[in-house]
Amino acid sequence: MKSLRNQQWSKVKKKLDSFICDSLRNRVQFTVTNYRKTHDQLGRAFITVDKKEVLNMCTIISNREMYWKEIEIRNAKSIEYDVYNRKENYQIGIQAHEMTKAEGIFAQYDFFDAVEQYFHLPIEKALKSDDMVIKILSLIDRRVGKRTLQGMRESMENEKEIIQYFYNLRYEADVKKEAVI
Repeated sequence: MKSLRNQQWSKVKKKLDSFICDSLRNRVQFTVTNYRKTHDQLGRAFITVDKKEVLNMCTIISNREMYWKEIEIRNAKSIEYDVYNRKENYQIGIQAHEMTKAEGIFAQYDFFDAVEQYFHLPIEKALKSDDMVIKILSLIDRRVGKRTLQGMRESMENEKEIIQYFYNLRYEADVKKEAVI
């Protein structure tokens, strides 16, 4: 299977856009920008709502935060950096990455990984995912109905602010709108 990172963004975007519910189709946009002059030529992915950027997934910002998290982990555990201890460095890197993602700081590659997983998950599992990006994508998914959204209302109080934002966006676009009519 070909990784999304190696596919043309236009094809991935077209597929991603096809999952957006009708009420948000012209309001939510996904954009990917690559910076050719960076060493890895990665850039950022971002989601806009009504042309306002609401989620920025910048690789440079994410990598910087992961670097500081690694230092934080090493200081907390009194572990000195050893270039030859690859296993320890890898484990600390993974832990720093998970901490960074838990804070809602994502890299462009996190976006692509989440989109790839989202494409292969049943919507019920996507809605319950621990990955914030997958959960966001599932909240605006056309396969999620009004009753499902209403049933999630109480559980949303415990979610991160960005998850609540997308839930409320969808709820107001579909459920509240129908209550007014």
